[in-house]
Amino acid sequence: MTATDASSLKLDKSAKIFVAGHCGLVGSAIVRRLRSIGYTNLILRSRSELDLTIQSAVKTFFSIEKPQYVILAAAKVGGIHANSTYPADFITINLQIQTNVIDSAYRYGVKKLVFLGSSCIYPKHAPQPIPESALLTGPLEPTNEWYAIAKIAGIKMCQAYRIQYKWDAISAMPTNLYGPNDNFHPENSHVLPALMRRFHQAKVSGDKEVVVWGSGSPLREFLHVDDLADAVVFLLENYSDLEHVNVGSGKEVSIKELAELVKEVVGFEGELVWDTSKPDGTPRKLMDNSTLAKLGWEPKISLRDGIVGTYEWYVTNVKQ
Repeated sequence: MTATDASSLKLDKSAKIFVAGHCGLVGSAIVRRLRSIGYTNLILRSRSELDLTIQSAVKTFFSIEKPQYVILAAAKVGGIHANSTYPADFITINLQIQTNVIDSAYRYGVKKLVFLGSSCIYPKHAPQPIPESALLTGPLEPTNEWYAIAKIAGIKMCQAYRIQYKWDAISAMPTNLYGPNDNFHPENSHVLPALMRRFHQAKVSGDKEVVVWGSGSPLREFLHVDDLADAVVFLLENYSDLEHVNVGSGKEVSIKELAELVKEVVGFEGELVWDTSKPDGTPRKLMDNSTLAKLGWEPKISLRDGIVGTYEWYVTNVKQ
């Protein structure tokens, strides 16, 4: 797997780039990154302006706007509860979005498309760290297989269009993400924003303790969404190949270490209590980031700095 000659992919800063899903955690970070390095012609549509599940609407959009590049960050996402409750929605809506955008992008002359997936595409018992080659080598995690299957289909669709039409569609698979515009919902958020919210509320309420599920021993990898955005733009400008690319930090932290760090950043001075009667989940989940590293990219934001910045954003922007 090699990077394409960067000079052949150098984008004009005035090129029309459609960022699908620009209101979400990932899409908003990609927009920030593109603008910060001088891209001036971004095409953005909210869900109310363009429903990507409606094929005719997507075709009309591409026929009129004719973007030169597409970054597909739009998706229906959610936690374990949402995936288990609405499996039909998760597989159908994501397949509709991907199929409509990828096919119209090809048919209306888009030069290159970047498809964003998720680390949940890999088997539940994949080798650690997880290499790109682990895809489709075993059963998926049952709690999010509907979303995972849709994302796998997106990868394969990009590969199919590259093989049949010689069209430049690539895929990137990020690890666990966090940062500004994250989901801090009390029931549906992921572990890092959930811990941040609970410690903040405990600090404000003057609580003496916060109870966290499990033993704290599982290891997890986290990547700041601004680092992901930097990697996505790097791949857009420098990579063209059939294989999807993992995007991770390459660093692990135990849930206990994470909780202690978030507690410190938030400034909660009470006790942290572990409820070991609750399940821990998968012991380890780390992406093999070596492919991207060999291409010349590495993350820049440390976990501590990222959590500090995210907490500042949370206090300013999230209603308690």
